[in-house]
Amino acid sequence: MTNLSLFDDMVVDAPSTEGIKYAGSKLKLLRSILELAKKTPAKTILDGFAGSTRVSQAFAKTGYRVICNDTAVWSEVFGACYLLNREPRTHYLELIQHLNNVSPKDGWFTEHYGGSENGGVAVGEDGLKKPWQVHNTRKLDAIRDEIDRLSLSTVEKAVALASLILALDRVDSTLGHFVSYLKDWSPRSFKELHLEVPKLFPNTEDHEVVRQDVFDIADRKVDLAYFDPPYGSNNEKMPPSRVRYASYYHLWTTVCLNDLPELFGKALRRKDTSDTVAASVFEEFRKNPASGRFLAVEAIERLIQSTGARWIILSYSSGGRATADELNDVLSTNGKVIEVIELDYKRNVMAGMKWTNDWIRDAESKNREFLFLIDKG
Repeated sequence: MTNLSLFDDMVVDAPSTEGIKYAGSKLKLLRSILELAKKTPAKTILDGFAGSTRVSQAFAKTGYRVICNDTAVWSEVFGACYLLNREPRTHYLELIQHLNNVSPKDGWFTEHYGGSENGGVAVGEDGLKKPWQVHNTRKLDAIRDEIDRLSLSTVEKAVALASLILALDRVDSTLGHFVSYLKDWSPRSFKELHLEVPKLFPNTEDHEVVRQDVFDIADRKVDLAYFDPPYGSNNEKMPPSRVRYASYYHLWTTVCLNDLPELFGKALRRKDTSDTVAASVFEEFRKNPASGRFLAVEAIERLIQSTGARWIILSYSSGGRATADELNDVLSTNGKVIEVIELDYKRNVMAGMKWTNDWIRDAESKNREFLFLIDKG
C-alpha cells in the first residue's frame, strides 16, 4: 500500500460547522469528504444518515444542493435550522433574547432530569444520576413550553430548538450521550443555560430536509450520495449492540417533541428507544443464518444497489478482517472504487490510497475509519 499525504492534494478547505457532541461525528473527516466529492462532477448530494448534519452543512456551504436525511427528529430539526434558513443571524436575535428572558419554572424535565448538588454527587430526588443541574432544567422547562406557545414558522422553531439543544449540550454532565451520566457534576454543569443564535448562513440553494428510512430515499436522482451508516458490535458471539443511536440521543428527541414520553431504566430513556423498537440493521453485526454473511454488510450491499446516484462516498468504521473481507467483495462487485482514504484516530494520521486489498489488513486495527469513493458507472 502506498501512503500518500492527503494534504499534498488538498484543493478545498472544510467550512466551519456546528453541532452537538456526537459519537458518529465526522468533523475530523470533513476535509476528506469534500475532497473526494470534488473529484466528481457532482452538483447535488444526498446525505443519507445526516446525524448532527455537519456533513450536510459543509456540503451546503461549499455550494452543493443537499438532500439531508435521517430518521431522528432532532437531526431533522438541525437540518431545517441550517439548510432551510434564508435569513441572516440577526433575524433571530429578538427570538433568542426573548427565550433567554423567560422565568424558570419546575416542570417535566426538572422532575426527571434535574439534580441538585449533594456533596458533588449528580443525583436527583429519586436517587438517580442526572444529566443537568436543576437550575438549568428549570430554564429548560420554561423555554421549551414558550417555544410551543409562540407562533413560529418551521424554520424559526427549528432555530429555537437547535439553539436550546446546543445550549443544553454546553452545560450537561455526561460523556456526550444519554445512556449513562457522570457520578460527579462536571464543571460545565454549574454554568447557566444561555441560548445563542446558531451559526446560521443564508442558503441560496433549494435544499431538502427529510426524515425517512434511508432505503426509501436512496433512489433519489442526485449526483452523489454520502452514506455513514451506524455501526454496532462486530463480535458475532455477542448480541447486537445494546446502545443504539436512538437511545444515545433520546433526550434530544424529547426536547424536540416535548411529548412527555414513557420512560424506563436508570437513565430514564424513552421507551420507544428500547432495543426491540429502535434497532437498525446497520448496527446488526451478527451473521445471516441463511447466507452466512454479516447482516450489516448485506444491508450496505442492498443500499448501494438501490442508490440512484452514480457516485457514492461510503464511510466504514473498521471492525476486523471478517467484515472487511465481505465489504471488499460488496464494493468490488457493485461498482468501481476510485479512491480510499484511511483515518487512524489513535495516531490522527490520514493516508490516501488507490483501490487495493491492502486496506483490509489495516481494518483489523481498532479506531480506523475508511472513506470509499465509488463509481457505479
